[in-house]
Amino acid sequence: MPILLDSNVALDLFNDDPVWASWSEHQIEAAKMRDGLAVNPVIYAELSVGFARREDLDGALAALPAETIEIPRDALFLAGRAFVAYRRRGGTRTGVLPDFFIGAHAAVRGWQLLTRDPARYRAYFPTLHLIHPG
Repeated sequence: MPILLDSNVALDLFNDDPVWASWSEHQIEAAKMRDGLAVNPVIYAELSVGFARREDLDGALAALPAETIEIPRDALFLAGRAFVAYRRRGGTRTGVLPDFFIGAHAAVRGWQLLTRDPARYRAYFPTLHLIHPG
């Protein structure tokens, strides 16, 4: 089963981030060796802002390699429920945040999530196994 790759980790590598590129590259390599990598359409959309052409993004993902996998309806429903909990806890955003789609996808599939931003995932998807710094 693949490891879902959060956009912040992929962008570290694609942009050669001076602080995080080394950590992210190491984690991506380890994930590839263990289970392989996947992104979903939300992650794909987040990554697209760093590329001028879709073909360039597709090439970058193929070089990792990371497969693009659709989000199942169970995960979409869970993302909505997590968003309701977020709003009840005082969350201010009015649209479902991308992290809810990403976290719910990994949680429903029982996949690990490779991210540098574990806080929201931990708060709303406590059973989710995260790979993160620290």
